[in-house]
Amino acid sequence: MTASDFLPWIPVFPLLGFLVNGLLYLVAHSRLGGKDAPLGSHGHGDAHAAGHGASHGGPDDHAGHGGGHGAHAEIPFKSLHTWVGPIASGLSFVFALLAIGSWWKETHGHHPIVATLWTWIPMGANAGWFGSPDFSVDVAFRLDPLSALMIFFVTLIGTLIHVYSVGYMGHDEGYGRFFAYLNLFMFAMLTLVLGANMAILFVGWEGVGLCSYLLIGYYYKKDFAADAGKKAFVMNRIGDAGFLMGLFACVAMFGTVDFGKMFAAAAASPAIYAAGGLMTFACLALFVGATGKSAQIPLFVWLPDAMAGPTPVSALIHAATMVTAGVYMVARCNVFFRISHEWALKTLGENPTVWGLLTHDASFVVAVVGGITAFVAATIGLAQTDIKKVLAYSTVSQLGYMFLGCGVLAFGAGMFHVFTHAWFKACLFLGSGSVIHALSGEQEMTAMGGLRKKIPHTFRTMFISTLAIAGVPFFSGFFSKDQILGETFVKGHPVLWVLAALTAGMTAFYMFRLIKMTFYGEYRGPKETWDHVHESPATMTVPLWFLAIGAIFVGYVGIPNFLVPGGNRFEAFLEPSFPVLPPDWTPHPHVASHSLEWTLMLASIAIAGVGILLATKFFYPGSAPFALPEKVVAAFPKAYRWVRNKYYVDEFYEAVFVNGLVKKGGRLLWEIDARVVDGVVNGTRHLTVGVSHVSSWFDKTFVDGAVNGVGDSFQAAYKGYGKLQSGQTQNYAFGMAAGVFALVCIYIIFA
Repeated sequence: MTASDFLPWIPVFPLLGFLVNGLLYLVAHSRLGGKDAPLGSHGHGDAHAAGHGASHGGPDDHAGHGGGHGAHAEIPFKSLHTWVGPIASGLSFVFALLAIGSWWKETHGHHPIVATLWTWIPMGANAGWFGSPDFSVDVAFRLDPLSALMIFFVTLIGTLIHVYSVGYMGHDEGYGRFFAYLNLFMFAMLTLVLGANMAILFVGWEGVGLCSYLLIGYYYKKDFAADAGKKAFVMNRIGDAGFLMGLFACVAMFGTVDFGKMFAAAAASPAIYAAGGLMTFACLALFVGATGKSAQIPLFVWLPDAMAGPTPVSALIHAATMVTAGVYMVARCNVFFRISHEWALKTLGENPTVWGLLTHDASFVVAVVGGITAFVAATIGLAQTDIKKVLAYSTVSQLGYMFLGCGVLAFGAGMFHVFTHAWFKACLFLGSGSVIHALSGEQEMTAMGGLRKKIPHTFRTMFISTLAIAGVPFFSGFFSKDQILGETFVKGHPVLWVLAALTAGMTAFYMFRLIKMTFYGEYRGPKETWDHVHESPATMTVPLWFLAIGAIFVGYVGIPNFLVPGGNRFEAFLEPSFPVLPPDWTPHPHVASHSLEWTLMLASIAIAGVGILLATKFFYPGSAPFALPEKVVAAFPKAYRWVRNKYYVDEFYEAVFVNGLVKKGGRLLWEIDARVVDGVVNGTRHLTVGVSHVSSWFDKTFVDGAVNGVGDSFQAAYKGYGKLQSGQTQNYAFGMAAGVFALVCIYIIFA
């Protein structure tokens, strides 16, 4: 069998798993009268309802994650769900390996392979639509170095998380529903990364958005979880509006959405497509979509709230896969951003201003947004005490690092950090779940401490992953972070380098703060909880060790070339995914001396070391472990309050968009109707009283009709505006679909 034979099966297995798990759950659900399986009187569901997770407001207040004490009611079809979910993901991983192996054997990685299943949107008979006589959209999958990388770690890490979930969600009343959602997410994510054209990528893009809503709001009976799911859904829809504009801009330029055709045309004639800034507009619009999906400023506030979902969801969606979709999309469209960069330099001259670059160079915008997001999110992470919130802001920060790498046109470095980050961040999230499991739902680090001997496997794996994310030498995160820092400095962005370097120091600080507060010192929680602390089952600890081992070794595929000539095999592997531009559109390579590269590397090591030493000093074990942090807080109370409250961004959005635009905007329409329109009605009627029958007829027929029509319009607008904000996600989804359909119709008619 060839690679194209294996490709379609990679997303099909998770889809089948979703269908089987979903049908089994619906059957069990109907047997129970529309209710989930009840838990025993001593199960985690009851314990959590009044446990520490609830008392501290922890979002991971799930109805049983395994390891409970006492009797549990049997969950219908549990054994089938246990096998179907992980096996579906595991088969996807096996077929991904088979496809990658066959592709490498056939092409040695130099050429993509496309498997076309059928034509989805045929428009060949309508010559001239979208500027192309044969416009069509195929359901097709593309395998090249970029998609091979993604399907490898998405399926592998996804399978490990499925196995972990067997233990973690073992006594959850919605066990089957959880695995159905998890399989559906895998299908959507694999469709996204394998899509051979922008339309199929967008289908997967919307699919992961839907699954994110379902999984974040998994505990839908709890208001905070339901609100977090809706928040994620709305924020992603804002970004998706930008993605659609970018998609239609690409259609207008190329008359196709096929990646191979678009990239070949752009690389052959960059001047044609860059003229007038349309390419830059397309890049900026696509990047708006990326800011929503990958939680960048200003659309980053949904991801920390997404911790309301079960911890395996945090690991899969918000660490290893979904949130990296935006970075993947930018890297996939790398030729567009490189053309935008060169067009800006040709337009602005040799010494462009910062404002000029921000308005002409889409790649510079990506770098600036990524650098600022990395820095801001890291500062917020310094003051969080919820273990999952710390990791959430760490994820936002690391995503900023990835965009910084892509923004300085170091797409290989950006994707390298995507790869390494998937391992250590998934391990950290799953490790936090193991800690929460051991403490019966507790998430506040202020109520932890001294756990390293009680849960040694969790401690060791989290410690290894912390070394990796902190950038300690010889761990995976060190290689990828150092590469992004080096590329940023060498390509002439010293300010962004300073931001990224400070971010690296803060990352080392807040991650070792997490380790010290969680595993060292004396236990600070209730004694009855301490007495029941125990290590997680093998279904949870074995995946932790797999991920921790990856956090050590996966970085060695990208050893810097100045250390080992030809050592960066990762970048060499991805090279065919970056089309070659004509010589006059290819920037001269920025070659750094060995001394500069060594200096930058040693500087990044020193910065990480300072962060680690400060964390060790601040959170030392003893009778008063928080004495020094409390002194710092007392010295800078206002700064701490701003950081602790996440710069009040959520409050700003609430005041401006929710209370201001939605509520007061609706009230404004009502006031216009009551005061202005009704005033016109009354004045007109007084003026026409006593006039002839003709005037009366004219008044009743035309004036009242017109004015009442206006009044009715305002009344309807007010009521309709309220209905638009119903809070029901299905209404928003329907409105978005109708809007997309209308845009397509308008484009077809007037193109």
